[in-house]
Amino acid sequence: MRAAIAIAFVAALASASCTTPRHAETAAEAVVPSTGASLPAPNRCADDAGWDDPAIPRHVYGNTWYVGSCGISALLVVSPQGSVLIDGTTAASAPAVERSIEALGVPLHDVRYILGSHEHSDHAGGIAQLQRDTGATVLARAPAASVLRRGSNDRSDPQFAELAPVPPVAQVETIDDGQTIRVGDAIALTAHATPGHAPGGTSWTWTECEGTRCLHMAYVDSLTAISDDAWRFNEHPDYVATFRHTLDVVAALPCDVLITPHPGASALWQRLPPDATLPLVDAGACKAYSENGRAGLDARLEKERAGQVP
Repeated sequence: MRAAIAIAFVAALASASCTTPRHAETAAEAVVPSTGASLPAPNRCADDAGWDDPAIPRHVYGNTWYVGSCGISALLVVSPQGSVLIDGTTAASAPAVERSIEALGVPLHDVRYILGSHEHSDHAGGIAQLQRDTGATVLARAPAASVLRRGSNDRSDPQFAELAPVPPVAQVETIDDGQTIRVGDAIALTAHATPGHAPGGTSWTWTECEGTRCLHMAYVDSLTAISDDAWRFNEHPDYVATFRHTLDVVAALPCDVLITPHPGASALWQRLPPDATLPLVDAGACKAYSENGRAGLDARLEKERAGQVP
C-alpha cells in the first residue's frame, strides 16, 4: 500500500560546505530550527519499494540530502550559494521531489543545476517539470543530453524497445567526462562517464565534511546488463568493451559513501535512519558494486551464448 506523502523532518541549512545540519535519527519528531515547527521523522522504505512510493527527505552526510522516492533516488546538495539536484525520478514523483526540497527550507529557485545518472524515464522522467519549476540548467553527457532534448531514446540503448518516453527538457547543456560542476566555493561535483546500463550513464563524486571529518561521496550509475528482446550484448563487442571500462572506472572512484539510482542496489535504507543496521561509510563499496556489475555482465554474456535469453 502506498503511504501518503508526509512533510519531512528538516534541519537548518549549513552556512558553509563543511558545517553539519542536524537530523533526528530515532526521534519521533524533529524541529526545524528556523521556524520551531515540529515535523515527522523519516518513514520506513521497503527494500523492494515501488518507484513512486513516497519517502520523507533525510540527511545523508554533510550538505547532501535524499529527496527521492522510496524506490528511486534523488539527491540535493545544498549551499548558501545555491543547490544542485542529482536525478529527477519519474514524472509522477516530480511533485513529491519538489515538496521534499521545499520541506528542507530550500526554495525551488535556489536549485542552480540538475544532473542525472542516465536517460531512462524512471530517473529522468521528472526532470522536465523540475527544470520548469526551478529554472535550473540541466547538465548531461552528450548521449543523455540528446535524449532529454527530444524526449525519446534510440536504438543505441540496449533497452530501447522497452523504454517509456521522457518528457522533453529545456535548457540542457552538454558536459564532458571529468568536468567539475561548481556552485560558488561550496559545491564541486565531478562527472565520470560510466556508460553500459545506458549510453549516457554518468556517475558523480564530491566531498562532504562534518566538522573535521570529510568523506568522498559517490553517486554511481546503474551497472546492470539488461536489454530488450532485440539486443544481444554479444553482438556489440565495442559496447561490451566500453561497459567493462566503466566497471574499472567505478572500482577506482573515490568512494566512502556509495549511493545508487535505485537505493536498494547500495542498501541505502539499511545505512540511513530510522532502520540503519549497516554503516553509512564503506570505503570498499564502489569496488564491490563494480565487481557485482562485472559478474552480472559476464552472466548475461554466458546466457546469451547458451541461448538462455529469450
